[in-house]
Amino acid sequence: MQYKLNSGFEKFEPFIKNIQSHFKQINGNIHKARNELKILNWNDTSVVVKSFKVPHFINKIVYTFFKDTKAKKSYDYSIKIGDFTPTPIAYVTFYKGGLLNESYFISEEFKYDFTIREPLLEENFEDKEEVFKQFAQFTYSLHENGILHQDYSPGNILIKKEGSIYTFKIVDINRMQFISLSLEQRLKNFCKLWAKDKDLEIIATAYAKCIKEKEQMCVELALQYSQHHKNKINFKKRLKGIEVVD
Repeated sequence: MQYKLNSGFEKFEPFIKNIQSHFKQINGNIHKARNELKILNWNDTSVVVKSFKVPHFINKIVYTFFKDTKAKKSYDYSIKIGDFTPTPIAYVTFYKGGLLNESYFISEEFKYDFTIREPLLEENFEDKEEVFKQFAQFTYSLHENGILHQDYSPGNILIKKEGSIYTFKIVDINRMQFISLSLEQRLKNFCKLWAKDKDLEIIATAYAKCIKEKEQMCVELALQYSQHHKNKINFKKRLKGIEVVD
């Protein structure tokens, strides 16, 4: 077993050392696919625990000897990008036969009201345009700090409403790049939102104002990248015989 605790969270050490039993005791999960997320309450603190899927044999070797585990990357990146993500508490990894087996990432729960998915999907979502404008400003702040979230998709963008202000946090951050972004990279980052053209126009226009670039050019580039991504995904779905949604 290996683990690392964030400074100020030393009281969580007993919880971390017994994370496997704590995780199994809680029935309700907020997400279960390749990885599983659960909300737990410990010592009057609500935390989100992400249990990563046990890797297959080859990846066990890779993540033991050659690459950081996804849990460690999630923790390290959360520390690095600070206020853009829920507060990290710890990561813990378990080894079996000398190879990586189970791994967990633990953070404080960010009590969000909705994700960016809801205003993207709901035609009459309240204050939709203002959400998009503030989302563009948040994305600009990410980019100006050299942060490129490579899975910038609707479920990974959490939003809390506080009066007229929307607070954004990003999650699922083990796939990140820290680089100086070109204009094309910045606008391409919106493509996984699967946004309607009219919604993406609002976002791209607000982003153009932040970056002080021509609005029409930014809108056209953002729409181009978005459509290219949709075409690519829909082509793969058609090959598999899956019905597509444009």
